[in-house]
Amino acid sequence: MALTRRQKEVLDFLGGFIEKHHYSPSYEEIAEGLQLNSLATVHKHVSSLESKGYLRRAFNQSRSLEISPRYQAEIDKRKAAETGLAVPLLGKIAAGAPVETYAQTETLQFQDFAGNPGTYALEVRGESMIEDHICHGDFVLLEKADSVRDGEIVVALVEGTETTLKRLYREPEGKIRLQPANSTMEPIIVPAQDVAVQGRLVAVLRKY
Repeated sequence: MALTRRQKEVLDFLGGFIEKHHYSPSYEEIAEGLQLNSLATVHKHVSSLESKGYLRRAFNQSRSLEISPRYQAEIDKRKAAETGLAVPLLGKIAAGAPVETYAQTETLQFQDFAGNPGTYALEVRGESMIEDHICHGDFVLLEKADSVRDGEIVVALVEGTETTLKRLYREPEGKIRLQPANSTMEPIIVPAQDVAVQGRLVAVLRKY
């Protein structure tokens, strides 16, 4: 549902206050922050935002306002764009065909890839994953993970000494197969206790 300018200001103020203080403002603090002369006006805006699904509040509790996940996602999206963590997503393209443009400009949110505090990057060395289009010199984004599904691309520490990027498969007799994506290379097959998964592949970045 559409928001009025003042309702959007109330939500933005709430979002900024909660992010800074880690608790919601009182109605008095909302009135002061937005230079509203009446607490009744604050009540009116809060009630309207609640009915539209943008706010939640617990009755008979102070500082009980919560921004809905939907609007919080919109706030995060704007912040990403303002900080350079987003670029316009203008359409799709296939080799040999014209670009398919989107009717409305969308954005590619890099925060979707890097917003998790457990995300980290590594530079690829070697060509063991080239058939998965991961080349020497690429950067891979990974999220920390202790357990993964068969077939996922992971960073694994083997026998406590060698770290490698491979697809992981569980084999009979308690073995792990770390499969390269290069038909000229052999897989690494070791006891499961000799493999420590350190991360799961999220994205591949390449500079030209």
